[in-house]
Amino acid sequence: MQVRDSVVYFVYPFMAWIYLIIAGLLEVAWSVTLKWSDGFTNFMPTAATTVVTIASFYFLSQALKTIPVGTTYAVLSGIGALGTVAAGIFLFDEVYNPVRFLCVALIVMGVIGLKTY
Repeated sequence: MQVRDSVVYFVYPFMAWIYLIIAGLLEVAWSVTLKWSDGFTNFMPTAATTVVTIASFYFLSQALKTIPVGTTYAVLSGIGALGTVAAGIFLFDEVYNPVRFLCVALIVMGVIGLKTY
């Protein structure tokens, strides 16, 4: 429980994980908008990249108040890598093969391992 300006806020530990998931999804969004910006030559995707990057950092900073930095970074990277690979396949027709699937599975297993131990 935290007290700010005479108002009591209850801070639930699971909210840090929600913030981290949001930060990870926003990381995927800025990766996609960065691709669409075409080297910062298209204004709207460039502006969107800036906005979602700032939002991602905000939610990451909130998650870091509770979750250890190593775990936070590993989970963020896992969400970002998995989401960006999926976005590349579905939005940009990138190649999908068993080796890529195996590499993504290893990333997910590593994130689960860090969360568990």
